[in-house]
Amino acid sequence: MTLSGMEWLQKWIYDAFLAICFAVYRFVYERPTENKRRRIPPVGNPLLGVSATQLAGRIRRREVSSVEVTQAYIDRIQQVNPLVNAVVKDRFSAALQEAAQVDKLIDEEPGGEEVLADRLPFLGVPLSVKESFGVQGMPHTSGIVSRRGVVASADAPPVALLKRAGAIPLDVTNTSEGCMWAESHNHLYGVTSNPYDLERMPGGSSGGEGSLLAAAGAVIGLGSDIGGSIRMPCFFNGVFGHKTSAGVVSNENQYPPCTGRHDEYNSTGPMCRYAEDLLPMLKIMAGPNAHMLSLNEKVELKKLRFFTVPDDGGSPLTSPVSEELRQIQRKVVERLEADLGVSIQEVRFPELRYSFRIWDAFMGLPDKEGKPPVPFAAELGEPGRPVWPVWEALKSMLGKSDHTVAAISLALLEKRPASASAFLVGVKEKLQKDVEELLGSDGVLFYPSHPRVAPKHHHALFRPLDFAYTGIFNILGLPVTQCPLGLNEEGLPLGVQVVGGKLLDRLPLAVALYLEGAFGGWREPKANVREMRMV
Repeated sequence: MTLSGMEWLQKWIYDAFLAICFAVYRFVYERPTENKRRRIPPVGNPLLGVSATQLAGRIRRREVSSVEVTQAYIDRIQQVNPLVNAVVKDRFSAALQEAAQVDKLIDEEPGGEEVLADRLPFLGVPLSVKESFGVQGMPHTSGIVSRRGVVASADAPPVALLKRAGAIPLDVTNTSEGCMWAESHNHLYGVTSNPYDLERMPGGSSGGEGSLLAAAGAVIGLGSDIGGSIRMPCFFNGVFGHKTSAGVVSNENQYPPCTGRHDEYNSTGPMCRYAEDLLPMLKIMAGPNAHMLSLNEKVELKKLRFFTVPDDGGSPLTSPVSEELRQIQRKVVERLEADLGVSIQEVRFPELRYSFRIWDAFMGLPDKEGKPPVPFAAELGEPGRPVWPVWEALKSMLGKSDHTVAAISLALLEKRPASASAFLVGVKEKLQKDVEELLGSDGVLFYPSHPRVAPKHHHALFRPLDFAYTGIFNILGLPVTQCPLGLNEEGLPLGVQVVGGKLLDRLPLAVALYLEGAFGGWREPKANVREMRMV
């Protein structure tokens, strides 16, 4: 579908405005920094290059102790965190004590490895958790200054389930302020950087998790996703992440809490460096709802139907998909066709042009009892009074606000009347029907993760709606696995979203395993090409 004359004019004005803002920003704020010549140290300990599933097996077989594995990750975090600022609070001492208890349990277990594998599949494996989740005794602020000092009194259900499966929480990681922005930046913990290029953002809101995983400071992590907050960080940082089908994994004991209809759109899911850890993590995190996903059913890729969608059809609100991302998606299609002998159909959905407008409208809807979502301004002021965004904007100009520009802007935008017009409801319903009918019970769809690779710090402010490429699937409630596809010429991660039908999470998870083998999965961050040429 082509743009109308009015849409072209709107897009030209929008692009011109952003270009001016970007030029002013670069002139005023961007200066050479030491980060441009710094990079994270190479991975030294071989234990850091093993999946959580394999680590758990080695620990059960006494080939390595949980203490050794835990100490290896502690050492790595201490190496990389001064550079990436992903971990905001650690529990290293407690984790080492728990690891020692694991090793003692294994020595005393009469049933042997098989019993432990069934009861405790991640026994002794370190776990990283997004700070917005309750982890008993750890900060629980979501980067909001007014919540400084708030400590979780209990574990969020997915955290408790992973601990019950033997995982050992090692730390909590940084988020965007209030978990509602594409960059993990707040005035409580600061800015998190991308380990592939410290001048770039790791995404948000689960950016601390994505950054730490990519830097080999964690092997498995826990994130949440209401508009792409798992998938964008996993894409920007070259790791795996899964947005689960709606209503499967508990969203309880997170801040901000789900209000309005947000529980339908928010997805708690696994993040990891190795695809084989996705399914066992999800099986654990789903708890009593695991049966809904039939994760034990074998998936035969040759029997699936594959589709590819190259872009959103040219929305005036989002950036065009870069050629390198179009090309890597085409390579996925070509590789699948060559390896499996399948025929992959390119399809388009004109309704995707309205992705942001659909997401924005449906996020503002009230719950079944008619209660609207809690305003973001109120969440930013908790436990006190709601913030006054106009006043915060003025203070921000003087460098006196406790809130980021992104958070203030969102609070200001909330002043608009919230409604889902009959037009948008109709567009969403048609898109939902068409996508679900296309996928059926055996279809998967490839879709760009984002229009471009990881942007420089704060540059998302000039393209704030590009997250629509991920956000639309939250409203549709479909499962999506974010898969890394190698690095570009600058050493930055490429990737693609793999979408399945409702409650068919096992299909994109199976495709993720294939893509890891075909494209190499996570790659250790190296000096990018530009930097190597300078040295």
